[in-house]
Amino acid sequence: MSQDENIVWHAQTVSREQKQQHKGHKPVLLWYTGLSGSGKSTVANAVEAKLFSLGCHTYLLDGDNVRMGLNKGLTFSDEDRVENIRRISEVAKLFVDAGLIVSTAFISPFKADRAQARSIMNEGEFVEVFIDTPLAVCESRDPKGLYKKARAGEIPNFTGISSSFDVPLAPEIHVKTAEQTIEQCAEQIVDYLIKHKVVDVKV
Repeated sequence: MSQDENIVWHAQTVSREQKQQHKGHKPVLLWYTGLSGSGKSTVANAVEAKLFSLGCHTYLLDGDNVRMGLNKGLTFSDEDRVENIRRISEVAKLFVDAGLIVSTAFISPFKADRAQARSIMNEGEFVEVFIDTPLAVCESRDPKGLYKKARAGEIPNFTGISSSFDVPLAPEIHVKTAEQTIEQCAEQIVDYLIKHKVVDVKV
């Protein structure tokens, strides 16, 4: 008998619908993707602050933070990047099942991995947010000095330099941080959630 045959999914007494009603908004996963330095974490934090002020229940899973714990030990090889995103997808799904508005801020460079993350979510609960910032702008920001190291050959498999980034072709939200302020970017995303009735704003 395989190990999988000994594992049974246990149903929960409190339903997703009850959790949604209790929290006062729909659960959803905001999947931020973009190059290093594009502004994913900055925008995601600004969005979370706005949602919090509206009374929403949120959680932000940031790439660096997750690699300090859950994904500690994973490298930046293509194989480990895939596993990194797989684990995050599963954790994010659990948070969404709990009724939260979840944000994940990861480069997630591969189209197949983003598609896999979308596939495990319910219809309408995966919102891809493409933080579309030109490489030159990201490199000029370089808040952690990573591009400089990558250009010097000190960091292998660096997205945008020595590893590819699959540009999202049809993201639900397309954000251009080089053309807008962080406030405007955050408003664009929150407005999408309001328009699609994820968040109900009482006037």
